[in-house]
Amino acid sequence: MTLSIGQPVEDFTADATSDTTFRLSDYRGQQVVIYFYPKDSTPGCTTEGGDFRDNIDAFRAANTVVVGVSRDGLKAHENFKAKQGFPFELISDRDEAVCRQFDVIKLKKMYGKEHLGVERSTFLIDTEGKLAHEWRGVKVPGHVEEVLAAAQELNG
Repeated sequence: MTLSIGQPVEDFTADATSDTTFRLSDYRGQQVVIYFYPKDSTPGCTTEGGDFRDNIDAFRAANTVVVGVSRDGLKAHENFKAKQGFPFELISDRDEAVCRQFDVIKLKKMYGKEHLGVERSTFLIDTEGKLAHEWRGVKVPGHVEEVLAAAQELNG
């Protein structure tokens, strides 16, 4: 199933940090930002997570929950979350089920070699569970501010 703006996002369940299970449907009535990033504790991913962390009060004021997703395991996620002081959960998507649902697994090139990896992407889901906005191929600088503005406008 391809995601389209205005269409319901299929419910999913996944293991997350803080010994929790994230279930999208548990957040009906709230907006949800799901941001996909390639790898814990790498420079771009640390910066992006830090930007979400630094704006978390504004997201909460806009009735918006933030959750990060990568293919790293829960142990790596817990360490990353604790070291960076992230006030939101990180989903471990080892089997790539959530990544594939959102179509963020892409062929990438690193050091001249091709491999499948997570394309940095963010999705804003409205209070009814419908896709409101999507950002693909994200560049980190200024991105979180753009997502926050969209969440505030949607909440308005």
